[in-house]
Amino acid sequence: MWITDFDLSTMDNLRLWHKFLETIKSQVGPVNYKAWFLKASLKSCSDDKIVLSTPHAFVKETLSQKYLPIIETGFANLLGKSVAVEFIVKEAEKQTEEKEEDFFQPIQAAVSVLNPKYSLSNYVVGPSNNVAYAAAQAIVQNPGTSYNPLFIYGGTGVGKTHLMLGIGNAILDKKPHAKIIYSPSEKFMNDYVAAIQTRKMGDLRAKYRLADVLLVDDIQFFSGREGTQEEFFHTFNELIGKNSQIVLTSDRSPHEIPKLEDRLKSRFVGGLMIDIQQPDFDTRVAILRSKCLEHKANLPEETLKMLAASFETNIRELEGQLVGILQLLQVQNLPPTPENIGKHLQTKSIQQSNIKIEPKKVLETVCEYFNLNQKDLTGAKRQKELVLPRHITMFILSEQLNLTVEKIGQLLGKRDHTTVMHGRDKIKKLVNQDREVQRMFIEIKQKLMSS
Repeated sequence: MWITDFDLSTMDNLRLWHKFLETIKSQVGPVNYKAWFLKASLKSCSDDKIVLSTPHAFVKETLSQKYLPIIETGFANLLGKSVAVEFIVKEAEKQTEEKEEDFFQPIQAAVSVLNPKYSLSNYVVGPSNNVAYAAAQAIVQNPGTSYNPLFIYGGTGVGKTHLMLGIGNAILDKKPHAKIIYSPSEKFMNDYVAAIQTRKMGDLRAKYRLADVLLVDDIQFFSGREGTQEEFFHTFNELIGKNSQIVLTSDRSPHEIPKLEDRLKSRFVGGLMIDIQQPDFDTRVAILRSKCLEHKANLPEETLKMLAASFETNIRELEGQLVGILQLLQVQNLPPTPENIGKHLQTKSIQQSNIKIEPKKVLETVCEYFNLNQKDLTGAKRQKELVLPRHITMFILSEQLNLTVEKIGQLLGKRDHTTVMHGRDKIKKLVNQDREVQRMFIEIKQKLMSS
């Protein structure tokens, strides 16, 4: 149904914009609302077109590429008809064409990607991460001088990214004009490739080498990327040379990252390296207590301890279980008693155990994950890149589907049972010792469970 409270002939832009913001806030969430929509404004409104003004190209591109359908629908509902939506950049309003460097250089463009919900104030500290937290506090007090670089490593979901973004947000609170860049490793790699293809390496270097603080997540994915490593090496040197703070995260120490150049390893270990472990029981309880505050929920301490004891995995999964329980209690209007929580945990366990996975699905998922042809996975080829996927397949078929080694051997091209036993046992050992293999196994298992 169209909402036609507004008369275009008399309505001022400000009123329409505020009404639009009211309707859009619940759809995009508070973080995205604050990061993108509050930075824009309504420049003009005609019979067939809405023009939105943004402070810089970064916001313009995000709104136009990610939120355009929502924006068009929102204005259509308010105006009672479909209108085209156009975006302009304030700095470019008096120009016919926006300058390319606008995307890379404005301070706010680099800062706005920091998620404000990750702060040091809501980072739960325990024995597994107290050293890392202390180092983060020291860096905030003296960026670029205390520990530079700071290299944080640990398994999936232990809070590395939270701590990194907490550092960035804390520095930003103290120095609002600091140029802070947060870049997942994939983003840096994509920027590097795009700069080569478009012959704009100068723009790439202006973006990263002028940073006051550079935060790079999952640096282990630079493994084997010679060109990316070369560019990052020079970026690293220039930033360190002018005392810009660098914070890196990885799922393993620099010495354990394969195909990482020695000169990068030596620079990564030249600052402070900290290993964050899985949180202990008391820390998990404290994390759940903190997450309850975020979700404005009140669960008894007994139920929090029950949940913390039931899931000894990473923080991300722990929060996911908490959110699921809160939703269940709300939908079914149940009190948060230990009995109701226990029923949920028991039901979830039963549901997971009843998931039927066919061997064919395991082969398909492993091939999709490693981008392989199934004939190569089950065939006679013995290339190095096929060994790990085959061994992981053997391990999953044995541990998750309880197939015999003889049956697994038949599925994988009539391989001998001793070959299967060797591959299965090797992965079983690596899952407990090698974070990269552990990550692969968890991600493949999640794909199987969700399909």
